[in-house]
Amino acid sequence: MQSLTIYYDGECPLCLAEIHFLKSRNKDHLIEFVDVTAAEYEEATHQLSCQLALAAMHGRLADGTQLKGIPVFTEAYRRSDLPMLAWIFSRTWLEPFLSAMYYVFAKYRHSISRTIGPMMLRLSKRFA
Repeated sequence: MQSLTIYYDGECPLCLAEIHFLKSRNKDHLIEFVDVTAAEYEEATHQLSCQLALAAMHGRLADGTQLKGIPVFTEAYRRSDLPMLAWIFSRTWLEPFLSAMYYVFAKYRHSISRTIGPMMLRLSKRFA
């Protein structure tokens, strides 16, 4: 299985909770995590602007294939040995619903994160 690079918002507590959870399950080292808000993030190196990366979840497979949105979660869950989540996120009939939900989340993630992010980050660290 190819490795996957996930680009995430390191300033979003809820995003960090998900990344922390995935890191704890990354036993085979098939996922690399890149914080697009980090000072050392270089858009040219990753061929992805910070603005685009913050607008929607982005990922890249080892062969260079770019992923955007729900397929990033599907591939992350596959590599994290979470087959049920991977199966749910790979259902084409669910993708419009999941995409709409993610669009709303991405747009308002900082507001949402202020409310439930810190709690979810604590939980992810406790149970990961």
